[in-house]
Amino acid sequence: MPQSSYQPVTSRIVEELRQLVGPANVIFGDAEKLEPFSHDEIPDRHYAHAPEVVVRPRTAQEIAAIMKLANRERIPVTPRGAGSGLSGGAVPICGGIVLSCDRMNSILEIDRANMVAVVEPGVVTASINEQLAGTGLFYAGYPMSLETCYIGGNVAENAGGGRAVKYGVTDRYVLGLEIVTPTGDLVQLSGKLVKDVTGYNLVKLMVGSEGTLALFTKIILKLIPAPKSTVDLLCLFPTVESAIAAVPQLMIGSGITPTAIEFMDRDSFRAACEYLNEPLDYGAAEAMLLITLDGSDAGVVARDYEMVGRQCQAAGAIEVFVADNRTTSARIWKIRQNVAEAFALQSRDQASEDLVVPIAAVADLVLGMKELARKYGAPIPCYGHAGDGNIHTRFARNPDWSDAQWQEMLPKALHDLYELTARLGGRISGEHGIGHKRKPYMPLFVSPEYIDMCRAIKRALDPNNILNPGKIFDLD
Repeated sequence: MPQSSYQPVTSRIVEELRQLVGPANVIFGDAEKLEPFSHDEIPDRHYAHAPEVVVRPRTAQEIAAIMKLANRERIPVTPRGAGSGLSGGAVPICGGIVLSCDRMNSILEIDRANMVAVVEPGVVTASINEQLAGTGLFYAGYPMSLETCYIGGNVAENAGGGRAVKYGVTDRYVLGLEIVTPTGDLVQLSGKLVKDVTGYNLVKLMVGSEGTLALFTKIILKLIPAPKSTVDLLCLFPTVESAIAAVPQLMIGSGITPTAIEFMDRDSFRAACEYLNEPLDYGAAEAMLLITLDGSDAGVVARDYEMVGRQCQAAGAIEVFVADNRTTSARIWKIRQNVAEAFALQSRDQASEDLVVPIAAVADLVLGMKELARKYGAPIPCYGHAGDGNIHTRFARNPDWSDAQWQEMLPKALHDLYELTARLGGRISGEHGIGHKRKPYMPLFVSPEYIDMCRAIKRALDPNNILNPGKIFDLD
């Protein structure tokens, strides 16, 4: 449905929304209060668009009523979590209603017997493990923004993060969902079940659907035994090539699967260290690997990290720092966690990208980025999850460029970057999603038949195309 086919949010609609959720939970007619809901964490405000109204429901029944109203009136609805996304997925590009889940923020149940947690979508991800402290269980999903992002957004994007090498991404831990459909029906998908082949696997369909197929009202998460010991290694390498080449060598050579293997090139860790006033002496290193190992036995973990450290040194590491306590681990992880913030502070004119390739192609991707940086005369720092092939980068504006040069160069550079990724057998996003930011480039990575299949599912579940329209692909 084109944008012109949607109906505006009138005073009558606003009054109906106020009756559904209470006047205090409807924002309308105040540009300043609506502005924070017009964008996510993409630096470029070109992708922003203001909603007409923001609604903050508290229950699944309220969400169902809102969707029935929106479907009846042909008003677009954009679901929103914490707004920490990097694809424009929570941006209401067609106006209409932003449905914020911030009030649906309860951990409803910790079921130790079944090793599950039942949570609402507005729960801050980090708070799940805070509540699990002392239970012997933990939730293994680990997006890098876990202290700010909501679990509902993690499920919508199928978020990954630092622990994916060993523990996988979000969909491995979503056992069941309660959802509201675009037409306002409340539906339960699976439950506290480790195995379930009762019909199509609609849980897997919903995870990663970027808020285009349903709204989550309850999420049933699988929990696993918490590791009793964790050690981090910060390994400095003389070249990017030697750091990337070390990843398969240490995994195959040691026979150990690390919890995380994070990569940072020199531009990335230098920017983060300067941002944090971190005095770490990285000397001549051109790249870092941050490796985490964990397990149930401290002696086994100690043996493992010594073996992995030796493997890194054999692969060319010039220094290996060991962090075997919470304070030092937090210190070195803080460097990795603040790379994006450090670059964001330097300039708003940059494109944050989230590429994924087969693990064996990571070195070719990183080296290809360095070639593109030389071609365009602009920095393209690289960092990310080397152990699962997911590399982040930021194409940043050369400070000598005019606005016109930046607008001319950016699309060309992104096209070259995406073509390189596609040639290596990769995809346009590993965890941040497509949203509307990356939508124009989808045809570089998937066939028309693939997109037609996605369109058929969207039309079947959302016949009026009111739920997060304009994201991932266009219907027309």
